[in-house]
Amino acid sequence: MTSTLSADLRSARLATRLQFLAFGFITGSWGAHVPSAKAHYGLSEAQLSVALLAAALGAVACLLKAGAIVQWLGPRRVVQLAGTTACGVLASVLLPSSGQGAPLAMLPLLLLLGVFGAATALFDVAINAEGSLLETRGGLKVMSGFHGMWSLGAMGGAGVGGLLLKAQVPPLWQLAGACAVAWGVILAAAPRMLAEHPPAEHGEGGPRRWTALLVLLGLLAAAGLVAEGAIYDWSVLWITQDLQQTQSVGAAGYAAFAGAMALARFGGDWLRTHISAPRLLAGSGLLAAAAMSLALLSHSAWVAVPALAVVGAGLANVVPILFMAASRAPGVAPAAGIAAVSSLGYLGFVAGPPLIGGVAHASSLTGGMAVLVVASLVLAWGARRLPR
Repeated sequence: MTSTLSADLRSARLATRLQFLAFGFITGSWGAHVPSAKAHYGLSEAQLSVALLAAALGAVACLLKAGAIVQWLGPRRVVQLAGTTACGVLASVLLPSSGQGAPLAMLPLLLLLGVFGAATALFDVAINAEGSLLETRGGLKVMSGFHGMWSLGAMGGAGVGGLLLKAQVPPLWQLAGACAVAWGVILAAAPRMLAEHPPAEHGEGGPRRWTALLVLLGLLAAAGLVAEGAIYDWSVLWITQDLQQTQSVGAAGYAAFAGAMALARFGGDWLRTHISAPRLLAGSGLLAAAAMSLALLSHSAWVAVPALAVVGAGLANVVPILFMAASRAPGVAPAAGIAAVSSLGYLGFVAGPPLIGGVAHASSLTGGMAVLVVASLVLAWGARRLPR
């Protein structure tokens, strides 16, 4: 019985690593093509921020019930449904459309990104619920490593996108191919995930009340996602526009951030074992703030690209720390705790894109990216209130 359970856990861990990898690959592919969508639809920076806001709103709306959905269907079924939806929608974002630049031209993009945000948020909760249960059952810290696979996938998606852009492969073909690969991995890995999860402690799959711990974790997650979102949504455009580099160089900066984050997350389980969560979170925030400040003040791509890698290392373990704490919140099922904290955390994505776009419209995108520095300092300040 024990050997069978161990074999099942090992198989589920591999399947979950692949799910995180596929999810990261989708995210990285989209991040590399935010400028492609901007050009395809003829959007200004303000309009692009609205489009990115639609994805965040779709995510937040879905997160209100994500815990209950994951608890009802189980992570295995959810990743199949949500993964299929996310891949299908993203592959359609750059399909030919008429009236680029006209007010109504944004409507298809807004709808697509809204559904994309909802599907990816549901997928995110499902794989994190799976990861938290695997860490609890196996007695081995694995969550940071799972998130490392996500970052590795994001680096791969952005890196491949940059190479294909340099080779002048049409962006539509790139996104379609990336989504086909990710979808195949998702469907192949899903049957090896855990068959059952513990039942929800509450009938609705969520907490009866918001505790101070969930609110704290959610607000810190919001700060962390503002910082990450600034890189994923704006870094390529910042490098190409304000630093006057090619889109392939912008994708390289994005890939450097994601690659360093992946490496730091693969060592994150060791760090979480030997360093208390408050100290690790505080150090992470300070490192990210210092590196991004250097990148913004240098006005040089030679400094910005490696600095983004340091930012990635700094932010690497923020989400694993907060999500594991959420999965162990008293009186809440793991999926519900993660969904609750994610719902507040995704407010960072809701507030981040229009805030950065507004600052960029008023001054420059370099000024808008300074929001990342502020968010990282908030993480460092709030870390001392995190339970050990």
